[in-house]
Amino acid sequence: MSALSRGLISHLRLRLLSLNPATSSSSSSSSSNFTTTLPATTSYSHFFRCFASEALVDGAELAEDRGRIIEAKPGVMTPQSKRTGVIAVKCGMSARWDKWGARVPITVLWVDDNIVSQVKTPEKEGITALQIGCGQKKAKHLTKPEVGHFRAQGVPLKRKLREFPVTEDALLPVGMSIGVRHFVPGQYVDVTGITRGHGFQGVMKRYGHRGGPASHGASKSHRSIGSTGQRDDAGRVFKAKKMPGRMGGKQRTVKNVWIYKIDPARNLIWVRGQVPGAEGNFVFIKDAFYKKPDVSILPFPTYFAPEDEDPSKLEPLVADLGEVDPFMAAD
Repeated sequence: MSALSRGLISHLRLRLLSLNPATSSSSSSSSSNFTTTLPATTSYSHFFRCFASEALVDGAELAEDRGRIIEAKPGVMTPQSKRTGVIAVKCGMSARWDKWGARVPITVLWVDDNIVSQVKTPEKEGITALQIGCGQKKAKHLTKPEVGHFRAQGVPLKRKLREFPVTEDALLPVGMSIGVRHFVPGQYVDVTGITRGHGFQGVMKRYGHRGGPASHGASKSHRSIGSTGQRDDAGRVFKAKKMPGRMGGKQRTVKNVWIYKIDPARNLIWVRGQVPGAEGNFVFIKDAFYKKPDVSILPFPTYFAPEDEDPSKLEPLVADLGEVDPFMAAD
């Protein structure tokens, strides 16, 4: 053992003895064995505060935070409440015809076994958020820190993790399952994903430029960028000039996506229009920020299924399209 380690252990031993004088006589007789009884919670937190760069939370507050229990029970949603989102897999696009005969472009999203993998509170992490896990993955395909995180929380190994900020009244316990009934047909959501990557592309494909002349006056420059600036004034290329470069592969959010149908038996969500990403990519769905849904129709903090409910026998839920035919509204 190095001299520095021996000196640090001696210093820590003296600090413990000064905090607990009752054990000084017994520990001095057996100097070879470093066994002391730690003082009360307040002295223990004071001991670590001596070696920290900033003051720690009081031991009583830490004990109260460890004893905090988050119950899974329905609540009342307020306009200031913020629910968690879910992680889904993009299955592809299709089309459906509603009861009025209108064609609706559809993107199918699969909510694959979402559970709460971690709860973050202001007392411990400084924020109020829920970490959601999606899918399944083997331990050999995960890093050791990731496996240790799942085992510490007591949840199955997950393929994808995502943190969603929530309000205090929307917290859920670890291990709580979240399905497609978390949303209701007819509401608007925001969908975030990674767009399709197109590699290095020119300005005609990347920005829609028309290019140069196709016949006269052009020599091997039909699809070139053309002029990029001036001469002496300003004598440079301005920032954000549209030039060839990497296209796609960025995180984008499509806002106000309308939910057309929900299939609880297969955990599928049909949304109208397109969402970012290729087939098989993960997307993140949460309540719309601008077109906020009615708080009276949303399950809060999530949907709690009855004990006698069989998900495999549930029928799909379709959004209410009204009783007025849109094609006959003009008449």
